[in-house]
Amino acid sequence: MSKVIISCALTGAVHTPSMSPHLPVTPDEIAQQAIEAAEAGASVLHLHARDPETGRPTPDPDVFMQFLPRIKQATDAVVNITTGGGQGMSLDERLAAPLRASPELCSLNMGSMNFGMYPMLERYKSFQHDWEAAHLEASRDWIFKNTFRDIELILERLGKGHGTKFEFECYDTAHLYTLAHFLDRKLVTPPLFVQSIFGLLGGTGADTENLLHARRIADKLFGDDYRWSVMAAGKHQIPFVAMGAINGANVRVGLEDSLYAGKGRLARSNAEQVRLIRSILEPLSLEVATPAETREILALKGGDNVTF
Repeated sequence: MSKVIISCALTGAVHTPSMSPHLPVTPDEIAQQAIEAAEAGASVLHLHARDPETGRPTPDPDVFMQFLPRIKQATDAVVNITTGGGQGMSLDERLAAPLRASPELCSLNMGSMNFGMYPMLERYKSFQHDWEAAHLEASRDWIFKNTFRDIELILERLGKGHGTKFEFECYDTAHLYTLAHFLDRKLVTPPLFVQSIFGLLGGTGADTENLLHARRIADKLFGDDYRWSVMAAGKHQIPFVAMGAINGANVRVGLEDSLYAGKGRLARSNAEQVRLIRSILEPLSLEVATPAETREILALKGGDNVTF
């Protein structure tokens, strides 16, 4: 049986500091939680950056460089830098950090979509920073832009230019067909690391039927040429990714996707979520992949191109 890759998405660009005191914000916090998540069993670390003073998502490569070398020196985990960035960032801003760092792996979103975070406004009475409520409200009118041209540019500049491979983030089955289009054009090469994403407003809902349908379509389009992973937002996170693993998927957890480690209980760290999913996988005889095994499964180059 194939080993299960655990990805951990540490901070993202959705949740705000007022939502949890455990969300890593500063470079020190991001580095420490990344190292702890790797020690807990995550072999892929998916990374965004935050303004150290306000916690607002930032594309600034200088901020990334305050934690990337520390993670690289302390772990053998695969560093996966976002190209999705966050709300209001241009494509050039989204690419600034990965072009500087030249990582083994980057996320690559496979289509434009509505991306609604504004329902979270109803859950919180006050916020620490002025930007937080405005950030959430602005998502009511936000289109997360990932055009065919955007995707081509990322594949050209990062893939061809730096040898970076990609975690293809697919928020619905249409995105799988978009990925197949780029495979047909030979702009991407197998094995494809496909991340199926469920439960975000504007994307596919976290329903069992959608999970199974995504797997059927990916099998139809890619056959043996892909490696599947599953993530789900909020309360769906742990049960849904566990169901994905039972159906042959790798898994992603982390405070980017959910702030909780049980009903009404905030996760105290990203490592806690990694340990939680391991406690479910291992009794099912699903072995967790090491970083070396992950590089072999995803056909990564071992960081030869990394510049941090």
